[in-house]
Amino acid sequence: MSGAERRDQEFSDFVRARRSRLVGAAYLLCGDRYAAEDLVQTALVKLYSAWPRIHRQGAEDAYLRKTLVRTNIDAGRRSWRREVASERFPEESVPGPDLDGRDELVRALAALGPRQRRIVVLRYWLDLSVEEVATDLRISTGTVKSQSARALDNLRARLTEPGVLTQEQL
Repeated sequence: MSGAERRDQEFSDFVRARRSRLVGAAYLLCGDRYAAEDLVQTALVKLYSAWPRIHRQGAEDAYLRKTLVRTNIDAGRRSWRREVASERFPEESVPGPDLDGRDELVRALAALGPRQRRIVVLRYWLDLSVEEVATDLRISTGTVKSQSARALDNLRARLTEPGVLTQEQL
């Protein structure tokens, strides 16, 4: 196997092992299944370009995670990103990631501000430490702690409203 073939095989194995979790995290970051797929694809293209250097360092997951978050931040700044109304729905419906029927949680998460949503996704969905989240988002650990506390308070308030979820379900 040549060097290029080995590189492609290693990259493909890496992507296969992580793709569904990445799409789930991207969906929680942006709230749209199509945008999530685009976000993951863009992050994977950037990772592939840097693969030899990143793979040698063993930093594939960290690089991909940072790229996913930063690409999401950049996408939110673009004016062309705004939605355009359409008279027709797409003919084929593509399901979003399986979140165990927690539509209420996804809606509550989407109601958070972008920074709080990113912090919650990185901290609790991707199970990163406070320090890792701070590094990925280029903010202080104190900001991560305070924003995650506020975000969790907001989520609890939304999810414990009558008819949503009970404390036991949380």
